[in-house]
Order: sequence, then C-alpha cells, then structure tokens
Amino acid sequence: MLRRLEVTNFTAFGRAELRFSTGLNVIVGENGLGKSHLLKLPYAVMAASAEEGRKRPARAPAGRLVRARIAEKLVNVFRPEFLGRLARRRRGRSKCEAVVELADPGASVRFGFSSASKTDVAVRGDVAAWCDRPPVFLPTRELMTLYPGFISLYDTRKLEFDETWRDTCVLLGDAEIKDPRSSEIQELVEPLEERMGGQLVLEANGRFYLKRQGARGMEMHLVAEGWRKLGMLARLVMNGSLRKGGCLFWDEPEANLNPKLIREVARAILGVCRSGVQIIVATHSLFLLREFEILLGKSEFEGLEQRYFSLRRDGGGGVEVSQGGAVDDIDPLILLEEELAQSDRFMEELNE
Repeated sequence: MLRRLEVTNFTAFGRAELRFSTGLNVIVGENGLGKSHLLKLPYAVMAASAEEGRKRPARAPAGRLVRARIAEKLVNVFRPEFLGRLARRRRGRSKCEAVVELADPGASVRFGFSSASKTDVAVRGDVAAWCDRPPVFLPTRELMTLYPGFISLYDTRKLEFDETWRDTCVLLGDAEIKDPRSSEIQELVEPLEERMGGQLVLEANGRFYLKRQGARGMEMHLVAEGWRKLGMLARLVMNGSLRKGGCLFWDEPEANLNPKLIREVARAILGVCRSGVQIIVATHSLFLLREFEILLGKSEFEGLEQRYFSLRRDGGGGVEVSQGGAVDDIDPLILLEEELAQSDRFMEELNE
C-alpha cells in the first residue's frame, strides 16, 4: 500500500506531499492540474518494483537494476519524449525529486532526475525489497472491449497508448484463482454481478462476454460502459489482482457515465475498498464526490478510512495541494465554479 508521496519540481508541482489512508483516497480538481500525474507516478514505481520482484523473487534489489526499471517505467507510463520532460518547466535546468513511501519500508524509494535526463534516475539510499504484488491502474475508459489481441499488438507495434493499458490487460487476462467462489470473493463479486445482470466470462476466443441466466453470452461491445467498468472490477477480484492489502489507482471512474451508473460505480468502489484494498481515485465530478459522502454515511461503510486531496493553481503558475480526512476539509466547491458561472450566464440571458 501507498503511505506517502512527496514530489519536488515534478510536472506542474513545485512541491507537494500527499499522505494516504489505507482505505479510500480521492484527488479532486479541474482538468489540466495534474490529477493523473499523481496517480501515475507512484503506480509506475510500484509496478516496476512488482514486475522485477516477480521475475527475481529470491534476489535482493540491485541499485543499477532499480534505477533502470524506474526510469523505463516512468517513460512508458507517461510517454514523454525523454525522462527529463517530467521535470517542472523552468528557465535553465531543474531537478525533480520524488519519494514513494510504501507500507513495507524496505520497498520505499527516493529518487530524482534532472530536466536534461534522457533515461537516468538517481536513487537515494538502498531499496531492500521488491513490492510483493502489482498495483492496478484503471484508465478513464474501460478495457474489456479493447482486450482481445491488445497485448500482442502492443508488444509488436508502436501504439500511442501508455503502458498502464497493457498492464491492466495483462491482469484482466490472468486466470481465475482456484476457488473463485469462496465466501470472501463472493461477497465482493455477487453485488457486482447483480448490478451487471450476469457473470463475466473470458472465452477461449480471447473475448469477454456477459452471461445472463437462460440466455446466450452478450459481447462486451453490446454492454453499457458502466457495466463494463464494473466488469473490470469483478474480473480483477476473481483472479486475485484486487485483494486485501492491494492498491487500485482509478483515473476518472465517472468518465462517459450517466449519474445512475456513477452511483453504481461509487458503491462498487467502496465495496472493494471495504475488503481491504486501498483505492486512489482522481476525479473532477462533484456528483461522484457527493455520492461517496452519502454512502460513507451509511452503516455498511462505517469506519472506512478516507482521505481527500484538492488541487488548485498557485500564484506562480504551479499547482498546490490541500488535504484532509473529510470532504469539507478541501473545499469541494472548487468543482462547482464553472457550473455556477454557467448558471449566472443562463440567468443573464433570460433577463435580457
């Protein structure tokens, strides 16, 4: 799990320190303020570590390998022309520093690179352990319909998708664990299947289908996008990618959904979170934020840890972060500014 993220001169951020809860974490702000960057940076570091740990479980991390894998993963996830482009743009050279502090102190990483760096990072101190499990990253669109053939295509062709898409498709394709209908998993999956109206199945042809009782499987292309997003959660729970102690990053889960489906996704997120999965969401939807607030007031989610982060522009052209343990700590009305401005314009037109 992610405990703390600290950045200096990273993209739009002069300096920011975010401390995360073990439960629900929500980063809010307008488009263009760097919400996705605050998801992708810790994800890239954790994913690079977990990938190497899976290849070399018996070998302690070596400094040169740690540096190479972090740099490679950052470039593949952010897709800059070169690594130094992730340093905050200032006159002359600048230096980016980052700290990714994890629940396992031995796997925590402190590193930096300059604005002139091509593929090199400098790691401060020793990294004593690999991450024990890969994090999960869900992009703004669902991947169930994209899944067939995507991994092999990505590995053999130059595609303009960042590597989180490939990583998630790999996890979606993992086989279900031996007892996918155990009580612990059923408690999570059954509500998702009930909302989707069927069970998610990966057929031998490499395509996902939603199978409803007494009917043929429905191709995922024909299923509403909200149900496809719930389907990703269900699949990742059933194959063990999302389990207690894991970490899920989700970029704008509300994207392309109507309010009714946003409500379903919000409840699904909190259900998975309640099982012990740390979830970090980036959003600019006041509706989603308020839905979380409503649901967290119910007894079924009582005691779930939560943390909120608000992004806004500072006076120097950068972005500052405020944070707290409740929605009101971050002034969520910043998400309403444009809506309120539109209402004012509408009333002005009516009164003319």
